[in-house]
Amino acid sequence: MAYSIVPGSLSLSRSVLDRAADRRRDQEWLEKAWAAEDTQVALVAGDKLAVVEDRTALRLVPPAAAPDGIRIFLGIDRVAGAGMTADGRAVFAVLVTGEPDDSYAGLREVGGVLDDREAGIAVNVVGLANWHAVHTHCANCGAHTEVVDAGHVRHCPNCGLSHFPRSDPAIIVLVTDDQDRALLGRNEAWPEGRYSTLAGFVEPGESLEAAVRREVFEETGVVIGEDIDYAGSQPWPLPSSLMLGFYAKATGYAINVDQDEIAEAKWFSRDDLRALVENGSMALPGNISISRRLIEGWYGKELTGSW
Repeated sequence: MAYSIVPGSLSLSRSVLDRAADRRRDQEWLEKAWAAEDTQVALVAGDKLAVVEDRTALRLVPPAAAPDGIRIFLGIDRVAGAGMTADGRAVFAVLVTGEPDDSYAGLREVGGVLDDREAGIAVNVVGLANWHAVHTHCANCGAHTEVVDAGHVRHCPNCGLSHFPRSDPAIIVLVTDDQDRALLGRNEAWPEGRYSTLAGFVEPGESLEAAVRREVFEETGVVIGEDIDYAGSQPWPLPSSLMLGFYAKATGYAINVDQDEIAEAKWFSRDDLRALVENGSMALPGNISISRRLIEGWYGKELTGSW
């Protein structure tokens, strides 16, 4: 196989911010950073971010304009050329309580239009916001946890256990057959005509390659051989996945979908795919998804039409 994802095309894998983890326990430094005039604060409510009016950038506010909420230190913008010290400009986030209004937008809407710096900020803070939302209590003893380490750890005052943010590894794969056709499937919950590559979570004690073979076989009955190539990765913090992309070659081509997650799966030639997309009877994954980039890597160029 000679397919590849275009470098830099994974919208949510871009980041230029130095996370500066060594500063997370330096309370004196953090307070000084929060007080600096050029410090910027991202606002997140649920899994949506505050954006500017035309929804092409994040709405980053000074600390004095930030509402109350869990405060998270995201890192240092070392290329800003300004800041409270030679360190650069500090960037924080505040988790806003309550339902977001129309001045907030989700990653699916804005992830593809943000620049590298803001895309990195967005994907980081949405992932942390989702983690905080489901770790209010200790999984060991049930006590309420406390936010420490500038928002990157929740500590249990009762049993002493510390809880850290996690990313769940998930494989996502474009499979080809001996005719160089691509295997795409439709989720049971999706409408007719909506297709994507196959994906699934990695199980405990399982290698990534084993997960590729298992998920493809479980969902479609298609057998994968030894030919599996890593293509790239992208965080998907909705709520906490790290998508690991692959291209794989099938050795058994009969399709037998599980009728649970997958309603139907088909082999598509490039001509098939182009014709269906152009006449509007087939919709591809959105532009910020790694699935879309895997398909385009196999197809050989960018495609139009998404959901």
